[in-house]
Amino acid sequence: MFDLSVVQLVLANLAIIAGACLQGVAGYGIGTLSAPLLFLISPILLPAPLVLNATLLTILMLIRNRGALEVRQVRFAIGGGFVGMILAGITLALISPKGFELVFGILILAGVALSVGGLKPGLNARNSAIAGAASTYMGTITAVGGPPIALIYQNEKGPLVRANMSAFFLVASFFSLTALSLSGYLGVRELGLFAATFPGVLIGFLMSGKLVNRMPFEGLRPIILGIAAIAGAAALIRGLMSL
Repeated sequence: MFDLSVVQLVLANLAIIAGACLQGVAGYGIGTLSAPLLFLISPILLPAPLVLNATLLTILMLIRNRGALEVRQVRFAIGGGFVGMILAGITLALISPKGFELVFGILILAGVALSVGGLKPGLNARNSAIAGAASTYMGTITAVGGPPIALIYQNEKGPLVRANMSAFFLVASFFSLTALSLSGYLGVRELGLFAATFPGVLIGFLMSGKLVNRMPFEGLRPIILGIAAIAGAAALIRGLMSL
């Protein structure tokens, strides 16, 4: 199906299960964990099929955590996300398929650097807008939009993090899908790949409900970032070799 074997589709669903479960527990993670794995399975699984899966996941998470949502805090990030959408659309319109791997690798490694850099920006209007723009830009091109927005929520409590980040990711996902569609990166093939992989989101989301108070996210963080770094480096090397 769509140039993927049955084994690749099974592996893709497993990668999405892991990422969806992680996001259901920590508030983000389907991009950070699943995108690098999907790239290693097949680059055609990114970015649109994963963004579609992430959209479904954020809807489910927002329903689950709606009681902790604080809309006022999210609006500035959403405003920044609109700017990020425009910049991402321009980037996608200008780069070639070969250049996509290069940009993908650079942005994945940038996301890893943000996650391990020790930055602790405060949760305020300015930082929310900047994080929203960066998150939507990265999320549109790589499906990894978590690190920038996660930085400003790193000192907040779990329910608030999961609710507010889900609300932001939902709007950002629609921004991303708009940019992907207008730039030709969302079509029949991508919709078919989403249809073949969305069961992974449902399974991962259901699993997260059982693990939300048991899963040691901080213990898994080095492994997740290690996977992302390897995939980012691989994409960067492939992109350089194709120039």
